[in-house]
Amino acid sequence: MHSTYIFDFDGTLVDSMPYWAQKVLGILDDCGVDYPSDIIKIVTPLGDRGTAEYMRDTLGVPLSLEEIFRQMDEFALEKYRDVIEIKEGVREYLARLRAAGCTLHVLTASPHKMVDPCLARLGIFDWFDNVWSTDDFGMVKSDTAIYRAAVEKIGVDVCDAVFFDDNLTAVQTAARAGLCTVGVYDPSSEEYIEAIRSAADYYVRTMAELPETI
Repeated sequence: MHSTYIFDFDGTLVDSMPYWAQKVLGILDDCGVDYPSDIIKIVTPLGDRGTAEYMRDTLGVPLSLEEIFRQMDEFALEKYRDVIEIKEGVREYLARLRAAGCTLHVLTASPHKMVDPCLARLGIFDWFDNVWSTDDFGMVKSDTAIYRAAVEKIGVDVCDAVFFDDNLTAVQTAARAGLCTVGVYDPSSEEYIEAIRSAADYYVRTMAELPETI
């Protein structure tokens, strides 16, 4: 059994992807900017800053980074603070890992101002040894270095760590970094199910399906 479990946040621990996606799509639509059909897959691993830079520099959104951040926050902060719920099977699975003496960690592209209040409201913030945003590393989840940096901070080898994510790019990148990977179903990644299943060591629709040990 692995000793260390690292979880993505949006779409993996909590059912937030519709809100996360809308904070991006709403800005693009309001600005009348065209975007690729797989825009959410592209920007999900980038974090808010990387997403804002992609929207401005690649897609041509005619706003400053500060204006993009402000509009994202206006839409999303209240949802994370008051609305978003934990996904099916997550609480029970985390409790099982804690009882087995495993360490739990979060590695998310979302900023602390979104993540921390949501985890606290759900009563699981203190269950994690570390809650990290990609901002803490200055890297994105499409870079293998962030996963190696995380396990180094924890003090384990990559072969001792399991990483959970609903995003194809993140799963592929963590696998290349040497972590055991679990792909988690989310409706936002419906069209990538087979690709995620192929990239991951395990694939589940809910965490209730996971075996006792990985």
